[in-house]
Amino acid sequence: MFVSVLDLFTIGIGPSSSHAVGPMRAARAFVKDLEQLGRLEDVARVHVTLYGSLALTGRGHGTDRAVALGLAGHSPEEVDPDHVPAFVEGVRQQKRLSLLGRHEIEFAWDRDIVFARDQTLPQHPNALKLEARDAQGHEIVSEVYFSVGGGFVVREEDFGKETEASEEVPYPFRTGAQMLEMAAKSGLSVSGMMWANECVRHDASYLRAELLKRWEVMRQCADRGCRTEGILPGGLKVKRRAPELYRKLRAAGEPGKADPLAALDWVDVIALAVSEENAAGGRLVTAPTNGAAGIVPAVLHFFVRYHDGDDESIVRFFLVAGAIALLFKENASLSGAEVGCQGEVGVACSMAAAALTEVLGGSVAQVEQAAEIGMEHNLGLTCDPVGGLVQVPCIERNAMGAVKAINASRLALRGTGEHRISLDRVIDTMRRTGADMSTKYKETSRGGLAVNVAEC
Repeated sequence: MFVSVLDLFTIGIGPSSSHAVGPMRAARAFVKDLEQLGRLEDVARVHVTLYGSLALTGRGHGTDRAVALGLAGHSPEEVDPDHVPAFVEGVRQQKRLSLLGRHEIEFAWDRDIVFARDQTLPQHPNALKLEARDAQGHEIVSEVYFSVGGGFVVREEDFGKETEASEEVPYPFRTGAQMLEMAAKSGLSVSGMMWANECVRHDASYLRAELLKRWEVMRQCADRGCRTEGILPGGLKVKRRAPELYRKLRAAGEPGKADPLAALDWVDVIALAVSEENAAGGRLVTAPTNGAAGIVPAVLHFFVRYHDGDDESIVRFFLVAGAIALLFKENASLSGAEVGCQGEVGVACSMAAAALTEVLGGSVAQVEQAAEIGMEHNLGLTCDPVGGLVQVPCIERNAMGAVKAINASRLALRGTGEHRISLDRVIDTMRRTGADMSTKYKETSRGGLAVNVAEC
């Protein structure tokens, strides 16, 4: 199975890739299967059961809304976030839902979407079951899906199956060691190898345009986040901080000798703006998850603003970041519910550090080291969202992760690329740490800050 960098940076909506984007895709795939079977018109009722983390934090993460949108035929890439509230209210009030927008059924929200908070399926903590029945109550189709992080969805029958890189891909590295070896033999950079791999599947002009499109969506998201005032939804009454900080930075002008670290304030404001947009359900780019989606754009804005990054270097940035994300996806996890926030903010920090290192002229060895530093100092990071919302500590954590990524890159660039702990060893440690981590610290809101902060 060839996972493209375009799959890792997908355009969607907030607030969560695993709890909203993935379930929306699963629900849409379910009704599309019914359509292909010629049974869509036979459906009288669809019942949805959410398990594990999807049940425990699903309300705050918008899982129920996402499932309803998917059943109606909407995709994360195309749905208009401004229309979601009216859609949800309409379904709730009318108790009707049009499957794929053309076959209407009775749909009682609280009856047909069940949060099974005390049940977790053994394969993965993010699971949902969809059942379609006819007017007589007979089952037409039943399917279990797992939302495994970053918006990726796996059917139950496919879970755990080995994925193999296409034999046609010229540089099928699946570990950091293989990446270093293939780069040494080919003389190519990480982005050069990724470009060659991607061009097996995509036309070069299309790939370039799609990556630059993602950059434009990131820019638009940051711009909205910097200009939109107000309180974030969900009940915590979290005030958006990015607009006020943005105004102060604009008034202060460019950083000078009086405050040599003021450039980091711009990194913070972009990370906060994107993360606040995500929390509000806005449009953004998953990178590699929604909960960590502010880190890569913040570091990329830093590169463009202070290093005059052009379109070609932006494309290279995405390719390197995607390469690192693939290593974590292949050998560990991108799911906060599976390994904690080290699989989200930690991975995004590692991706951004590696990408910045290459576009600033670093060697492949320095790129690998930057990625290692970025994760090494996020090991053990828990996922304990207050109120099940992607707000506290998630928003501020993106700003911290972005600054850490820049420092990781600088450390790597000041060295030779030689280091004692390899990226592969850190990835394996992250996986093992996630397995050992108490479940209550993995996106359940049953431990950590989630139970030590008053929800008021």
